[in-house]
Amino acid sequence: MSAAKPTVAILVTMDTKAPEALFVASCLASAGTTPWIVDLSLMPHDSEGADMTGGDVAEAGGHSWDALAKMDRRAASDAMLEGATKVVRGRFDDGQLAGAIGLGGANGTTMACAIMRALPYLVPKAMVSAVAATAAVQWYVAEADIAMHASIGDVALNRITKAAMENAAVGVAAAACNRAGKAAQTEDHPPLVAISSFGGTAGCVDRVQAQIEAQGFEVILFHASGIGGRALERLAREGELAGVLDITTHELTDFVTNGVYDAGGERLTAAGAMGLPQVVVPGAIDHSNFWTGQVPERYREREFFQYNAQNLLMRTNADEMDELGRAFAERLNGAKGPIRVLVPLEGYSEHTKRKTYDLAENELGNWKQPETDRAFSRALGENLTSGTVEEIPCHINDAAFADACVAAFLEIIGSAPGGTRTSGAT
Repeated sequence: MSAAKPTVAILVTMDTKAPEALFVASCLASAGTTPWIVDLSLMPHDSEGADMTGGDVAEAGGHSWDALAKMDRRAASDAMLEGATKVVRGRFDDGQLAGAIGLGGANGTTMACAIMRALPYLVPKAMVSAVAATAAVQWYVAEADIAMHASIGDVALNRITKAAMENAAVGVAAAACNRAGKAAQTEDHPPLVAISSFGGTAGCVDRVQAQIEAQGFEVILFHASGIGGRALERLAREGELAGVLDITTHELTDFVTNGVYDAGGERLTAAGAMGLPQVVVPGAIDHSNFWTGQVPERYREREFFQYNAQNLLMRTNADEMDELGRAFAERLNGAKGPIRVLVPLEGYSEHTKRKTYDLAENELGNWKQPETDRAFSRALGENLTSGTVEEIPCHINDAAFADACVAAFLEIIGSAPGGTRTSGAT
């Protein structure tokens, strides 16, 4: 491999996609990068052209290629993933890899995307896939920044699919060259602060963002739709953040109810584990999200609001609020940094102005349910042993509440170990 050009990994099963891999390699070379073909094949074969053979990949994972051939498909895939992830991430950590592109159908996409997810944010990543337009994309990409390219036809060589593969390869090559060109540049960045957001908390988020930026911080917003929460947690663990204003913790409600915006059980843990100062608000925990027409049977007698054509919101009840209070406390009790929890007593989202309905669209009552919401505060207060809780007689989108969030954040970020710190993307 040439040291003068950035290297881009091609993740592919050479037993079935060797001509396609070599074609993409030629596209990458023409675009000014050095292709590095990593073979993910699950058993020995006669195809040539890989820079890292399947046997080498298997060995990196502690197996032999011949032994993999005797395993079932899933076990063999897991073994190859272990080796390939170790090899690819190791090459990146050594400064010898600037990007990656995968080629494949369902299994090839699963493997290549899993490997690319192990690379940091902003490292160029693309997947040319025959299943790029399916619902499974959310699992292939997860919270990673992988660009999915539809192969249009199956991944094979013809004038249509070659053009699709070339477009993806040229895109990755251009991004890799751009990234490599900037690698030697030094640039100071203001401390990066994460703010979780949603339409129902926008009044608070917008005012907080403006004030935080006026104080010299850079802000990154995370939409609380599952992927956003996972991305926030990952950036915190990767050391990119100086602090967190977790105004919209809605994803934990979907975690409790199995709603569609579930960010997983690790939500609200990374900032604490990294010792980051964090202001936490029960923003938009007053509802779960379900796709229209797909409400689980156990919830069909509950209170709802049709937010848009796709999203049906279910009002959180007192039992769920109690569980959420305990969940918040459990996660925050292990935090190593300063915490302030601010609770807006007049409502957790803009939806408090609305009515609730049954699934037949008959009006049931008001979304604003102070006694229901108090179950959260009680459970939180009884179980939280870290940080402080302040109940504020405001709605979450009142200017006074946003100002209180900013004041609390500025206070604790100044008291955090080392004070503010500069952040920069990997």
